[in-house]
Amino acid sequence: MGCDISQGKFNYCLRNSSGTLLEGCVENAAKPIKAWLNQLRKVHALKTEEILFCMEHTGVYASILLRELAARSYTIWLESAMNIKLSLGMQRGKNDRVDAQRIAEYAMRFKDKLRPWQPRREVLSKLQLLNRMRSRLVKAKADLSKFNETARRFLTKEESQLIIQGTKKSLSTITDEIQKADKQIEKLIKGDSHLKRLAELATSVDGIGMVTCSALLVKTNEFKDFQEHKKFACTAGIVPFEHTSGTSIRGKSRVSHNADKEMKKLIHMCAVSVIRLDGVLRDYYLRKIKEGKPKMLVLNAVRNKLISRVFAVVRNNTMYEKNYQYNLAMS
Repeated sequence: MGCDISQGKFNYCLRNSSGTLLEGCVENAAKPIKAWLNQLRKVHALKTEEILFCMEHTGVYASILLRELAARSYTIWLESAMNIKLSLGMQRGKNDRVDAQRIAEYAMRFKDKLRPWQPRREVLSKLQLLNRMRSRLVKAKADLSKFNETARRFLTKEESQLIIQGTKKSLSTITDEIQKADKQIEKLIKGDSHLKRLAELATSVDGIGMVTCSALLVKTNEFKDFQEHKKFACTAGIVPFEHTSGTSIRGKSRVSHNADKEMKKLIHMCAVSVIRLDGVLRDYYLRKIKEGKPKMLVLNAVRNKLISRVFAVVRNNTMYEKNYQYNLAMS
């Protein structure tokens, strides 16, 4: 069953190896979805527990459908829209009905790669919502601040003061709300013993603060969805890939643009912070720069080292030791 979900409705397409069996459109609300699932069982006589429901990541729009399917223990596949798009080759035309058909086709062709979706713990879902709220507040503050800076630069003093005074209260309120969100995030993490321990481990690494730690907990699903730091680093867009082909293309290795930009930004800020502090990573950064390495290349290496350390302390359930000494066995 391919489901193409939008804000007000979703299109569905049920198919098997013989072709399309059922198509339609359902309002994206609890009651219509419950009625639709009952209709599949009673009117169309389908064994819904044997259906694979596949859909794209659409954020909050998929929440209602996911809750109803999970409550009935149905098999759910939540897949990246990019994976579905690239897997089906060149496509012409696009609408919701066709997209549902393509999602169903993807599920049929690649069902051997099925990764069943499981609902996260309630505390992690709340943490994700708080992270999103904080991110929106930070963006709103940055937009207003940039607007004020532009006014100072290009307008007269009287005109710029008019704008600055008009946004002063809003900026103050947003700043207060960001601080409240930080406290809520910290309280939520400390209120759960497992999240608290993971946060203690992650933040023991120099440069990793509570904001980045919170994002890591959500993105990795409490470090369950990623077992290796390299895979997560790839998702965050900080792993360089070779860019060569035959004898004509000999480009430099580069990171992929298909990445979690928000996560990459947070890790970048951590790396910038840690190279300003006395320590191993600052020494490493300065040494590589002295050797003539490009600054962004070295900074990207620092990002990878930070992620590697976070995953290491979580895996070993041991706080990070800045001055760790290797004990060599003597024989």
